[in-house]
Amino acid sequence: MKSFRRELWFQTDKRREMINITGQVQEILEESGIQEGLLLCNAMHITSSVFINDDEAGLHRDFERFLEKLAPEKPYDQYDHNGFEDNGDAHLKRTIMGREVVVAVTGGELDFGPWEQIFYGEFDGKRKKRALVKIIGE
Repeated sequence: MKSFRRELWFQTDKRREMINITGQVQEILEESGIQEGLLLCNAMHITSSVFINDDEAGLHRDFERFLEKLAPEKPYDQYDHNGFEDNGDAHLKRTIMGREVVVAVTGGELDFGPWEQIFYGEFDGKRKKRALVKIIGE
């Protein structure tokens, strides 16, 4: 059994962004040489997420509206967490969207269903953050 580890780094211009990282993850898989196994991709920050869904702009706007209804950014004072920071909403959004994904690797490819793509979701951006890609297999 072989393992392989890489990090992806992000610096977003906005507080919230959804970035398709499928191509970058596929490149890391190719670099690993692993043909059969499992790939884990997880956010390494408590206010960001990694998730799988369709790469469709309308759906991304739907996510934004849905998350804002459940955990609105403002007013900041609605969150007990916001004593020294203003990102209480970002912690809740991350919990809703999830920390990581695991994808089967088959024949050196990400073994996806139709339309599946991997996304990095940023909910408290404008600073450097990272995601981990860890692959195990043969």
